[in-house]
Amino acid sequence: MCGLFASVGFEPDPARIDVVSHRGPDGRGWQTYTSPCGPVALGHRRLAIIDVSDAGLQPMSDASGRYHLVFNGEIYNYLELREEMRARGEVFVSGSDSEVLLRAYMLWGEAALPRLRGMFAFLIWDDRDKTLFAARDRYGIKPLYLFSTPRGAAFGSEIKQLLGLPELSGRMNVARVHDFLSSGIADHTAETMYDGVMQLRGGECTTIDASRQGSVTVGVRRWYPPAAGELSISEGEAAERFRAALAESVRLHLRSDVPVGSCLSGGLDSSAIVCLMSQMMGSGSGGAQVNTVSACYAEKSVDEKPFMDAVVAHAHTEPHFVFPKAEDVFQRASDITWHQDEPFGSTSIFAQWCVFEEARRVGVKVMLDGQGADEQLAGYHGSFPYYMADLTRRWQFGQLLRTMVERNRYHGTSIYQQFRNHLVPLLPGRLAGLLRRQHRALTQHDWLGTDILREQGNPGTAFQLASDTLGLPPVTDIRSLCLTLTYGSNLAMLLHWEDRNSMAHSIEARVPFLDHPLVELTLALGNDHKIVGGDTKRVLRRAMKRILPEVVRERRDKLGFATPEEIWFRGPLRGLVEDGIEKTLALYPGLMNAGGVRALAKEALDGERPLDFTLWRIVNLGMWGERMGATL
Repeated sequence: MCGLFASVGFEPDPARIDVVSHRGPDGRGWQTYTSPCGPVALGHRRLAIIDVSDAGLQPMSDASGRYHLVFNGEIYNYLELREEMRARGEVFVSGSDSEVLLRAYMLWGEAALPRLRGMFAFLIWDDRDKTLFAARDRYGIKPLYLFSTPRGAAFGSEIKQLLGLPELSGRMNVARVHDFLSSGIADHTAETMYDGVMQLRGGECTTIDASRQGSVTVGVRRWYPPAAGELSISEGEAAERFRAALAESVRLHLRSDVPVGSCLSGGLDSSAIVCLMSQMMGSGSGGAQVNTVSACYAEKSVDEKPFMDAVVAHAHTEPHFVFPKAEDVFQRASDITWHQDEPFGSTSIFAQWCVFEEARRVGVKVMLDGQGADEQLAGYHGSFPYYMADLTRRWQFGQLLRTMVERNRYHGTSIYQQFRNHLVPLLPGRLAGLLRRQHRALTQHDWLGTDILREQGNPGTAFQLASDTLGLPPVTDIRSLCLTLTYGSNLAMLLHWEDRNSMAHSIEARVPFLDHPLVELTLALGNDHKIVGGDTKRVLRRAMKRILPEVVRERRDKLGFATPEEIWFRGPLRGLVEDGIEKTLALYPGLMNAGGVRALAKEALDGERPLDFTLWRIVNLGMWGERMGATL
């Protein structure tokens, strides 16, 4: 896990790698080269995880001096790849996965990408052919941003590395800001919230040919298609195969030359990882204990400590607890926004920040986390309307009634509310989006109803856009929903937040649920392996029998790293929320309907309507503009 930078044509500037020194405190590298298109620069900040000696420093070059690599991430199957290449006569001079990656590219070129099992963003400069190759892992776990003009192109691990380049305005991308404000979704297209700054999406790569004088062109192509096969297998076989794939992934993700721990929220996903880690590390039988870090609260509505305690006792971990405080939210928010580069969706990001901060304090340099399971397994409660709509299309009314009754029993969702919500997914996608927007305008004081947003905002929904830009099938059931959540919408945004929060504290975050053999298996499973009645993540629950404590395996609520935002905003933080809203309205006049925003905020803070994440998004948009200088 590191920070990287590369440019072709632009004036080399070492400050662009130093601004992300937090990503790599263990080493710094900077090299420049020449090309017919102008100067070429490669920069690297190293976080040493595998082979912590100087042999792993970057830019890393081959013996001939032709190829030069900067790499962010981990190749978990580097040992197997190294042995395969040794059998072909390759000689290695280090124990690093970086050298394995470099030699794999030298041997197989772009065809090396499907062989890689891991998370990665990397750039390779071919000094003989004068080409720069860039690639990002299948699911976009590691970031790679891009800005290009005919004059030049530049890549970075964080957007801040690109700001200030010639012709980069620093203005907001209003369409993507609209998506963020209206739906809370970001990272769902190749665009960012900065006008002109793009990103390679998960599974994409590009080659810049700098061998001839003239304009620099960037043509992005997909090396890993966002698709899934179809499996029809029994519950027992599905659970067995899922358990084996997850265990194999955790085993590979434990490869490290520095201490490894885990985030623990008390939910199914992180608890499954912790319990598997404990088995493999021999905790409780003389082996090393797993260090777990958790965020806890006194407020019962978001208190998961009883579940955390059950996992700690069951897996014999070394627990560490943090207690995020309301008064720290606004004090830390500006710094968190700077690290995130873009506005973020809720104060749960603050809770995650505190977890990684504690991990650094106790000396754990690698943290495994449960990110990615909800998207593949339809773990969000918002998945139920799609499941219920599919039951209705298939005339399975008995199962539909069972689902409503069990949701009411497990989650407290009224039968009336379920009837009302489950009808929308039955409609064609564009009509469903139109009805949602009309409902929002009528019930939320049309707070987004301005000329600026009407002219430049997304005409559909952000969710639909995420699916359309990848050519995914329309979302009509659990299977198609999981495809879009995994490849197009939620997951990319959550990975963005996790990468920045972990790297802000020089921590490598690893996500075993995103090992591609496991993802491909999970997405291929039928709907009934994910939701049945009110039961979510069905295959995971069955796979973890006798591995998880039953109180966790059988829980039906879902929180994650939640914060008591409703209590905080209506209580000690109310004044700061109101002030933050006014600052945003003043910073970006005309962007939002000010009267509608104030009416919406008053009703939410007074308890006259549910308090969701909308108010935080408005507040944090202003913090972003103030800290990062983004203009309208």
